[in-house]
Amino acid sequence: MARLQTIVAERTAWEKSLTQVKRMQQWVLDVEHILDGSWAKPGERLSNAKVERRFDRWHKSLAGRLTDGTLTPLEQECLQQFLQVLSNLRPHLIQCYNREAFPRTNNDMERSIRRFKTRYRRISGRKNWNNYLLRSGRCVAYDDWWEQDALRQQQLLQHASRLDRARWRQMRREAKAAQSEQRKRFRFRHKREAYLSSLEVRWAAATTTQPLP
Repeated sequence: MARLQTIVAERTAWEKSLTQVKRMQQWVLDVEHILDGSWAKPGERLSNAKVERRFDRWHKSLAGRLTDGTLTPLEQECLQQFLQVLSNLRPHLIQCYNREAFPRTNNDMERSIRRFKTRYRRISGRKNWNNYLLRSGRCVAYDDWWEQDALRQQQLLQHASRLDRARWRQMRREAKAAQSEQRKRFRFRHKREAYLSSLEVRWAAATTTQPLP
């Protein structure tokens, strides 16, 4: 009984803090509900203006709680910080709704990158995939997408058979230029001394004057 009373007493001591955390968590859930657009009626098309009006009303209503005396000092401090962060991010939060099917976050892209890294780790056993990116460049994403199933592989063959050679050469030049730029940045950041030395050698060789015959 004494142990049970001790447990109940600990729960009672944490009850107030837990209630505060739940209220502050609800603020985050409320703003996520506004930004994800789930409040829109079926068939209703979202727009930046609609989301802005709803967000601004909610922001103003929540800001009013700072002075109505219903929050503890800790909650007031946290709410003030939360509203300040939202105010700073406000110009960038609501920009994607006018274009249909435009992603609101970069979560899908981050999951794709994680999938690329996991695939490479299974193949090579290495956690660092810098060498893989330097060797393959932007082709990493293309290869992963085409290789997901047999139908996409067949689509690749069909597209390749109809590809214009001049267009292919142009795309290859663009890919090589982008990959070369990526390699230069990597060498400059991680192997700066060797990279600068190689540039000096190339410069000296290019500026050396040959004697006239």
